[in-house]
Formats: sequence, structure tokens, C-alpha cells
Amino acid sequence: MSEQPGNTEIQQDPIQRRALDWTLRAWRPAGTVVAIGLALLLTWHVVNGKNGLTVWHKKRTEDQQLRREIDDLQKENSRLRDHIEKLKSDPGAIEHEARERLHYAKPGEIIYTLPDQPQPAQNTTPASH
Repeated sequence: MSEQPGNTEIQQDPIQRRALDWTLRAWRPAGTVVAIGLALLLTWHVVNGKNGLTVWHKKRTEDQQLRREIDDLQKENSRLRDHIEKLKSDPGAIEHEARERLHYAKPGEIIYTLPDQPQPAQNTTPASH
């Protein structure tokens, strides 16, 4: 029962050839699957990543809101500067401010003050336990 070295090589050669053929046939589809997987991973990262489109959209909305707030504050500052200049130079503006805020009156005038908001009615019914 001696085996000849040539016989084992002949039997292994078809197995190696089949493995090589299978590898060559599977290479292209496997490469396609890997390429699609990488493309999907890259797409997910672009949309949902640390600086992706989702974060960019949120930051853009926040930027627009902050710009509106800055514009409103600049308009308020401008209005207050104008008011300050009027108070510095216009005696009528000073008198108006004193009457409105400090409730000053000229001799013989009567000032009526009304509440800013109506008081809510108190519930007088006792709570049942």
C-alpha cells in the first residue's frame, strides 16, 4: 500500500483549481457588494455624521434665528438712543416721561390710574377632600 506521490498531486490539483475558479468568479460580485456597502456607509455619514446635513440644517436654522434676534436688538438699541437724545434736548419729552412713569401732575390736575391687568376672580368654593 504505497502511495505514489504523483497520485496525490493529481487528486489535489482539481480541488485547488476549483477553489481558484470559485475565487475568480466570486471576486467581482464580492467587490460590488463591498463597494455598495462603502457607498451606503459614506452616504449615512454625510447625512447623519458629526458635521452631516442634519447638523448643518439645525445650525442654519439657529443662525437665522440668531440673526433675527440681533436685528431686533439693534432696532431696539436705535429706538432707545433716539429716545435718550429726545430726553436730552426736548423739554416736552422730559415732561411726557415724568407724567407717564412718575405720575407727576401740573397744579390743578387730577391723575387717575387704572390697573394694568384685571385681577382674576378668586375661587371661593372650598376644595373637597
